[in-house]
Amino acid sequence: MQSHRDEKTMLNLILHIAQKDARIRAVIMNGSRVSPNAKPDIFQDYDIVFLVTEVKPFVCDTAWIKQFGELLILQKPDEMDGLWPENQDRFSYLIQFKDWNRIDLTLIAISKLSTMPRDSQSVLLLDKDNLVQPFKPPSDDDYLPIAPTSKQFYDCCNEFWWVSTYVAKGIWRNELIYTKYLAEQVVKQQLTKLLGWYVAHITDYHQSLGKFNKNLQYFLEPRLWQEFTKTYVGANIQEMWQALFKMCDLFNFIAQEVAKQHGFEYEPEEYQGVLSYLRDIQALLPLPS
Repeated sequence: MQSHRDEKTMLNLILHIAQKDARIRAVIMNGSRVSPNAKPDIFQDYDIVFLVTEVKPFVCDTAWIKQFGELLILQKPDEMDGLWPENQDRFSYLIQFKDWNRIDLTLIAISKLSTMPRDSQSVLLLDKDNLVQPFKPPSDDDYLPIAPTSKQFYDCCNEFWWVSTYVAKGIWRNELIYTKYLAEQVVKQQLTKLLGWYVAHITDYHQSLGKFNKNLQYFLEPRLWQEFTKTYVGANIQEMWQALFKMCDLFNFIAQEVAKQHGFEYEPEEYQGVLSYLRDIQALLPLPS
């Protein structure tokens, strides 16, 4: 591993590159390195915005990126998503360096400054022309959870119970890929969403739960967090059944709590009915191998 460059070194480099390039008119940093509540570590990205006179020259010739350091891997999401060259006013480079630093660099045409979203986790690092309106002190305001509506709560519950039946059929058929996808990407997604609402209410919607609600573990009661961790299992058939029932029990408990918190209606009879259906599938003789 190469010697890891610290934050001061990286920011000095970023500003040096911007200052000497006349095409770059302003530099903004946002994301976790700006958030007042983020826990710093060596894997934090540098989320950087360059406001430039024209985006296209930075895309047509990528040699200029080498100024930032020795690349490990580079990704161009706008090309992958087909947004470039249809939209030539914006382009992003995701740059991972060999020394473990990473820069997520977004280029935006200065002509589009008035339409650029303003992120609460932002600081202005450079403004050669005094064109950027000063940012308020950085905060997590744009990332705080929002209370669910009764429809969102109902839809979350409906999706959880509906797709749980698919998971059970997938386990019985021994369709590992199908089962794991639905269990982890659909059913558990609804469970984590519900847990997010539960925690958000407890914290009075004043705490960011992070991307994919990754900070749930810091706010959930230890008992609930331990129950949630038990829903992560491998490819063993019996473990998958146990994880499915564990998700159902936890979801039913939290759904009742969220309903009380927000004054929503919740029908535990649906839980009982689906649970009975799942157990009937579990009791079936397996398919012949």
